[in-house]
Amino acid sequence: MKRASWLITGGCGFIGTNLVHELTAGYDCRIRIVDNFSVGSAEDLAAVCDFRTASIDTLGKDRIELIEGDILDREFMLAAAEGIDCIVHLAANTGVIPSMEDPEHDCRVNVLGTLNCLEAARTRPGCRFILASSGAPLGEQEPPIREDMVPRPLSPYGASKLAGEGYCSAYHGSFGVSTAALRFGNVYGPRSVHKGSVIAKFIRQIFAGETLTVYGDGNQTRDFIFTGDLVRAVIACAGSDAAGEIFQIATSSECTINELLEELKEIFSSGYGIRFEVVYTGPRKGEVLRNYSDISKARRMLGWEPRGTLREHLEETVGWFAAQNQEAGDRRRETVPGRPSHPEISNGRPGRNGKEKT
Repeated sequence: MKRASWLITGGCGFIGTNLVHELTAGYDCRIRIVDNFSVGSAEDLAAVCDFRTASIDTLGKDRIELIEGDILDREFMLAAAEGIDCIVHLAANTGVIPSMEDPEHDCRVNVLGTLNCLEAARTRPGCRFILASSGAPLGEQEPPIREDMVPRPLSPYGASKLAGEGYCSAYHGSFGVSTAALRFGNVYGPRSVHKGSVIAKFIRQIFAGETLTVYGDGNQTRDFIFTGDLVRAVIACAGSDAAGEIFQIATSSECTINELLEELKEIFSSGYGIRFEVVYTGPRKGEVLRNYSDISKARRMLGWEPRGTLREHLEETVGWFAAQNQEAGDRRRETVPGRPSHPEISNGRPGRNGKEKT
């Protein structure tokens, strides 16, 4: 996989840009990113690498290519997979609450979109296929969460991700596609500016001087995994011959929301002189109370292990957000009336509309 051709759906998003950053830094591989810009943008990708925009008719000419398209377009996905050795399927409708607000949309994106991506992998003999899943398919279980537990999803999101895992198993069993599903813990880290998960949301709100809202009493637990650890797991899985398998990708550490808040209070107080307030309200439906994972299978079969501590990774994440806020403030101060506040990106990188700038 060090010299493979990768196709990453949703590659302009939080996990996608971190994966691209890791691949471009350490591997001599070719990368093709597919994104419809519903969350991430071409500018987000430009922050981690140089690339060229492409179309279906111009694929294969550059080491790193970005092509705008939708995973719900089957013919587009079949064409986008031409010459690809590994598909990492990150594009998805994410989150419990959005899935409850529009279950049909959640199903179309997460089930039919995954099916189209699997069909694309099926047309490429020997292509590796990795699905980004989560603990949501399992629902409320007595932790630690393991791969052999019977799934009981509580939300449409959990059901749609479970369907994706099922199709991965079926495409391996019926067609011999080398599939794997990775159940990510609660991911956090740099470049999570668009992410709605609890850590990214809390950090944005703290810097904005807002009061934090905790749903429930704050004793609900999650398994928070740093994005650097997660992308190493994806790369390890891509290079593995484990097919038709599911892996829990987390830290095996149970952390309450209240414990997370205490860590953030210390980081912001000591490092930035910022204090914040927290209010508690009623719990939200569809969300589990306790969740952390047994990652022994990933350790054994993928040779993967998370590194560092929650405190260390939170400090790095908060530092990244602080740097972004500083850069944004510098741009505002440098803006002159009559000139655009967002200068064009040079060196072949795209602007906000994804078009190449020269």
